[in-house]
Amino acid sequence: MKYIKDYKEGDRVFDIYLCKHKQSAVTKNGKAYDNVILQDKTGTVDAKIWDPNNPGIGDFDTLDYIEVYGDVTSFQNALQVNVKRIRKCQEGEYDPSDYLPVSSKDIGEMFRELLNLVESIENPYYNKLLKAFFVEDAEFAKAFRESSAAKRIHHGFVGGLLEHTLSVAKLCDYLCTVYPILKRDLLLTAAICHDMGKVREISRFPENDYTDDGQLLGHIVMGSQMVAERAAKITGFPHHLLTQLQHCILAHQGKLEFGSPKVPALMEALALYHADDMDAKLETFKEILENAGDNNADWLGYNRLFESNLRAARIE
Repeated sequence: MKYIKDYKEGDRVFDIYLCKHKQSAVTKNGKAYDNVILQDKTGTVDAKIWDPNNPGIGDFDTLDYIEVYGDVTSFQNALQVNVKRIRKCQEGEYDPSDYLPVSSKDIGEMFRELLNLVESIENPYYNKLLKAFFVEDAEFAKAFRESSAAKRIHHGFVGGLLEHTLSVAKLCDYLCTVYPILKRDLLLTAAICHDMGKVREISRFPENDYTDDGQLLGHIVMGSQMVAERAAKITGFPHHLLTQLQHCILAHQGKLEFGSPKVPALMEALALYHADDMDAKLETFKEILENAGDNNADWLGYNRLFESNLRAARIE
């Protein structure tokens, strides 16, 4: 199989891909055509069907697996596929793992690490709260393991939410050894819960798109609601433990202009914000370098997120 990341202008395509999106459109001259986004585990590419009434174009829809025959062209410095023929594929003709981006780390091992951190929480209320999600709620735990942390930008792959959450929790655990003043139980519980709203904000693969609730509320508000709902089922859960945890969740993006409803007022919330920001940005930088391939030894151009011209370090 020729993966999308390996496409070059002039290549001939004859492989099976996931149709991530399909939309009919009309040119300025009034001619009908179809916009299609093809996906495999290495990325996506725009495709055009300039003659949708061609007998060689079979019936298919969004989220179908399709066999595509066409040519790779370039338009406005971006590659796209000029589709000649399409056939809808049947189950058994493809391996879904070839089409969904998946964490390079073992998902089962990461989840076991996360559960070990849950076990280490000494406060009985925070411990019960975390186990209510990650041990007792099999449906939530499955969704958490399979979800991405973002539609794009960073950790946008199966297992991405788990990988990001574990990294942030481990960073926070380290910070507690450097700054013993930090309340470890609060900080680690907040780190483990800070993005849990994303299981409701973003649909699981192959869609990996914002849900209606995600668009209207966002993962920060939903995450705060989720911990409040579970805490209400734990007899005697202290109000101050809940509000401090909710504050850390609500403030974990640091600034109002970054999407946080609150600015950190607790030291633990500040630590969580910086751990979350560090992991997200380092993963984003890593993905930029990996996508550049052998070209990462060169300057990659200005990046708006980092406000800098980027490249990989060289140690020789």
